[in-house]
Amino acid sequence: MKKLLSLLLACLMLAGVCGAYADEALEPVTLRVWFHGSTVTPDASEKVMAEVNAYLADKINVTIEPIWGTWGDFDQATTTALAGGDEVDIYFTCNWSANEYNKYARDGYWVKLDDMLDAYAPELKAAIPEGIWECAITNGYDGMGIYGVPALKDTATQNCWDVNGTLLAELGYDVDAVCEAGLDYYSDEFEEMLQAAKDAKGGDFYPLLIEPAVLERMVTHSSIITGDLNGANVLSYYYDAEHPSADIGSTIVNKFGTDEFAKFAARTYEFSQKGFISPSCQSTATANDYRTATQATAEYLFGTQSYAFGCELDFSNARGIDVRMVPETAAYMDCTSGQGAMMAVSITSKNPERALMFLNLLNTDPTLMTMMNYGLEGFTYNTNDDGTITFIDDARATYSPWTNGMGNIRILPPTDAQGVGFWDSFSEYYNAAETLPYGGFIFDASEVETEGAALANVFAEYAFNLMSGAVDPAEVLPEFQAKLEEAGINEFVSAAQAQMDAYLAG
Repeated sequence: MKKLLSLLLACLMLAGVCGAYADEALEPVTLRVWFHGSTVTPDASEKVMAEVNAYLADKINVTIEPIWGTWGDFDQATTTALAGGDEVDIYFTCNWSANEYNKYARDGYWVKLDDMLDAYAPELKAAIPEGIWECAITNGYDGMGIYGVPALKDTATQNCWDVNGTLLAELGYDVDAVCEAGLDYYSDEFEEMLQAAKDAKGGDFYPLLIEPAVLERMVTHSSIITGDLNGANVLSYYYDAEHPSADIGSTIVNKFGTDEFAKFAARTYEFSQKGFISPSCQSTATANDYRTATQATAEYLFGTQSYAFGCELDFSNARGIDVRMVPETAAYMDCTSGQGAMMAVSITSKNPERALMFLNLLNTDPTLMTMMNYGLEGFTYNTNDDGTITFIDDARATYSPWTNGMGNIRILPPTDAQGVGFWDSFSEYYNAAETLPYGGFIFDASEVETEGAALANVFAEYAFNLMSGAVDPAEVLPEFQAKLEEAGINEFVSAAQAQMDAYLAG
């Protein structure tokens, strides 16, 4: 069925859609677009979309019907809609959502865009750097190609320590000196600072606020292999933390079978036993909500953070403290960050070319991107004399899509908190990020699908507890490793390594 739809799409294009775009008035079209991470009320959406659609009518004669997916409902709702063949034109997708970009491209849910980009989205094609487009290339249903539009956002990964500078100063430390020197998870000094905070704040205070999977990658200096089990990363690739592009041997390993992981797990368990990590961080049922609430109240000393440029200022303002970001690794580019937020045209769309025209306009027209992302001037924000904007808090709370999930955020106006030159500095930071030696490699795990399913079950039973310090690795890690081997971890690793070797060989 999906192959037939692909053929019909090709015939439609050849029959003269391109000519209609170039030479004739466009017929009115309605597009349904499914976004992620939204906090948008129906009334606010109606108000903003009235202006958006009036603008679009003049540009490409399109009316947008947004589906404002939330962090809570997106995964279940979109996978159900996709399985049922619902007529949605554009879906948010990425390499971590349930409608995972690579798998759903492989299974025939996304339209291959390569031949359409020049005709319907030339400005978009030019706006996104070639390295980011390379991250979008995947082995989809219709062969290798681009099946989604990557967002030009925080396109690199940098793992940082989130430091409560206000508390650190209260404990008598020179905050600038500590941050300048860096933090070493295994050092005596790191433990001494945690203990000082624990002693000062009391037994119910937990100074180390962790997101376990991020903590593990930070400390061991390992990256995610795109295409690894969605939400259950059992593979690791170790890189040079100071110079991520340095070739130290492109080897994929079983994450949980390395000396690096064993050392990390032992240290984290030790910190847990000393009362540095809250039990709420050690339960999948409570970890995310606890972390969010604890950040908001600033009841921590050190935390884990996957960095976004400028977040220190936002966090400091939101939490009412001096937040410092101390790098544990340099910023690096790979497909994990490059595929972190994307928009794919659904194979069920009756107007795929117009869907791509909308994505072209959204990602290159500052007026449209600002309306879609920030709302309307005088309603959700006001423009200042220097060109920055100030949000109107009450209204913005009713219209707040997830900024990074929308697309090219670099064409948005800066906020007053960000300052006039923010986006220039933002782009300079991300453009300078080094690329990991394996570049745009994506693991196609379909050939070891049986092993993958078994490994996911074993991962769910053991991994989080070990990464959060909830269990003694001396007792649990050997059992975990034995079960991984029974489930086929060696075959899984071998398949990934063989594909990477072929990829690097060109």
